Amino acid sequence: MDFDFEEKSKKPLFMKIFIDVFIWVAQIAAVIFLAYFIIYYALEKTNMIGSSMEPTLIADDSIIINKFSYRFSEPKRFDVIVFKQGGSEHSFYNMKRIIGMPGETLQIKDGNIYINGEILEDTVNVEPMANYGLAEEEIILEENEYFVLGDNRNNSEDSRFASVGNIRRSEIIGEAFLRFSPFNFVDKINLKKEVTVEE
Repeated sequence: MDFDFEEKSKKPLFMKIFIDVFIWVAQIAAVIFLAYFIIYYALEKTNMIGSSMEPTLIADDSIIINKFSYRFSEPKRFDVIVFKQGGSEHSFYNMKRIIGMPGETLQIKDGNIYINGEILEDTVNVEPMANYGLAEEEIILEENEYFVLGDNRNNSEDSRFASVGNIRRSEIIGEAFLRFSPFNFVDKINLKKEVTVEE
């Protein structure tokens, strides 16, 4: 009885090639899945458009959006959010700072922002507002709405104006997380410094 040694030796080689190809395909699939997950669910790069967030962010600043954190927690007051309004003619992402939270009553008068009748202290350096817009009268935010302002208070199209209005939770893409150049976390830029007076 003849035994085909050549055929027997080919089987381990075939299995090795099959396993190598399978691992290679699995690695490519994992990289594609990871890239998809990062782009659609975790992080995304965009650029600041316009001057409405100066001096915190200026036009063409490269920004990383953290889209992941708001899947597990809600936006907070003073977060710089990235949003895209449904039905808006603008195709770009917009960035503004959250001032009013869902369910709150907001009004701007005498140079101050009032939340539920109490003056809100800004955490960032901003100029006094010259135009209060719709917020000259009390605005009552619904349970899924946020009132946003640009840090460039006198050159910002934001919730004070009907063209933007209040931002719905579903319109928020994520938080402006990181600025590339100069490198910094967005929530650390242009903060007011605590002044201590020595007696």
